[in-house]
Amino acid sequence: MAFEEEYEEEKQVGEHPDAPAHHPSAPHDELFDISTTVDPSYIISLIRKLLPTHLGNGLNGLDGCDAPSEESITNNMEESAAASLSKDRVSSSLHHDSEAMDIVDDFDKSSCQEGGDEDLYSKLKKPGVLAGEEAWEEYGCILWDLAASRDHAELMVQNLVLEVLLANLTVSESLRVMEISLGIIGNLACHEVLMKHIVSTNGLIGMIVDQLFLDDTQCLVEACWLLTLGLQSGECIIWADDLKSEHILHRILWFAENTLNSELIEKSAGLLLAILEGQQEVVHILLPPLMELGLSSLLVNLLTFEMNKLTSERIPESYPALDVILRAIEALSVVDGHSQEICSNKQLLQLACDLVKFPDKVEVANSCVTAGVVIANILSDMADLASEISQDLPFLQGLFDIFSFASGDLEARSALWNIIARLLVQVQEDEMSPSSLNQFISILVSKSDIIEDDLLDLQLDDCSQQDESLTPGRTNRDARTKALRRMIIILNKWTTSKDFVEGNDVMEDHHPNDVNVGRLLDCCHKFIRVNAKSCSLD
Repeated sequence: MAFEEEYEEEKQVGEHPDAPAHHPSAPHDELFDISTTVDPSYIISLIRKLLPTHLGNGLNGLDGCDAPSEESITNNMEESAAASLSKDRVSSSLHHDSEAMDIVDDFDKSSCQEGGDEDLYSKLKKPGVLAGEEAWEEYGCILWDLAASRDHAELMVQNLVLEVLLANLTVSESLRVMEISLGIIGNLACHEVLMKHIVSTNGLIGMIVDQLFLDDTQCLVEACWLLTLGLQSGECIIWADDLKSEHILHRILWFAENTLNSELIEKSAGLLLAILEGQQEVVHILLPPLMELGLSSLLVNLLTFEMNKLTSERIPESYPALDVILRAIEALSVVDGHSQEICSNKQLLQLACDLVKFPDKVEVANSCVTAGVVIANILSDMADLASEISQDLPFLQGLFDIFSFASGDLEARSALWNIIARLLVQVQEDEMSPSSLNQFISILVSKSDIIEDDLLDLQLDDCSQQDESLTPGRTNRDARTKALRRMIIILNKWTTSKDFVEGNDVMEDHHPNDVNVGRLLDCCHKFIRVNAKSCSLD
């Protein structure tokens, strides 16, 4: 019987005069203050269908419309050795599904894997196994979707869905049941108002953390996502305390590095990002042991893996993982006391530079912007590394290309100007061959439109910042001004040189001319003059 038909039948039984007294219909106007687009009694019926009914004595009130208070439920669960639910309280209309679930829960997953074909065939012949498993999955997925709505989620929590899910996580051997249970809780956790209920449900956080030791990709994906939400919430300290054990942190790093699944890489890196970007207390609790376990090396290894996929396979599904990994590296590169370990990694610098030089930046635009910020942070800590990349002309060209993707990110654009300034300081224009100087000027001239547009935008941004904070504005202008002054010197060197090459095989399609060079010089001089006036007003 389809769940809609079963629900209608259940509702009719509740409205009938001879219906059981312990299972009345739900009077909407009397019992529910929450306005939902779905009949509240239907949501309650779905929650009942998830009950692991083979357990012993248990939670009172789940089958009536008047659900008990959270305090009474918590006390009941504390007194019981395991979460338990009363089969007697389940309505007669659910009896068929309850029997099916008993069969499913008694099904030994390992015996199916280890037994012979005859064993497997005998189990598949039992229609109750498949029917019960599919029914639980269907009802659970409906609640999973409904939990995305705050009104529905609040109603579900008021009617003990967290206790029911905890019971399933405690006793079920089905990985699909665990995945769906974690998914429902994850959607509930998206509503900050419900986070306190999740935290206060005795034993629930510990049970969620335990799921990190499952050898199932989808369960790990949901567990990582749920833990990320917890660390981003106002209750983050409680979640951090439950994660701080070394064996738990080691497990997270282990499956993050060893999985080949792009979604799990993304979610596990997202969990690490939530730690790095979390409140100071969370960072203080979790980052030191993670660093001892090799967090910085792990992030570089993950980036290497994703960059190899990007340059060889071009798998779009892996792009989100690349972005999250880079954001985690960016976050670590500015943490006091830990930044130098990641910033001193030359392999990281090379990987970030390779991404900046990646030809199809549109596909990974956000990642390229983040890579630019990472490089700026590295050079701030390890200034001597600038000389190693100052002669890399495709890298300089790639930096300018990133500006178009960072138009709304003032911090990223400032980071790019900081890199350019450091690179131009390293350029020895007097010692460059005419051919090399010509190539260098060709790149600058080819990006003159990008430079001019960005300088105009930055003037507006600087003006808007003056009333808020003068110091950051000055810092940003200093880097840009230094870069522009170096551009002027190098451009003038090209102009006055009598031996510059008229053309070359490498850059002949972008050979600079006096008009374009003069235009770029005028742009640089103009910005410096405007900047000088702005500084005098400051």
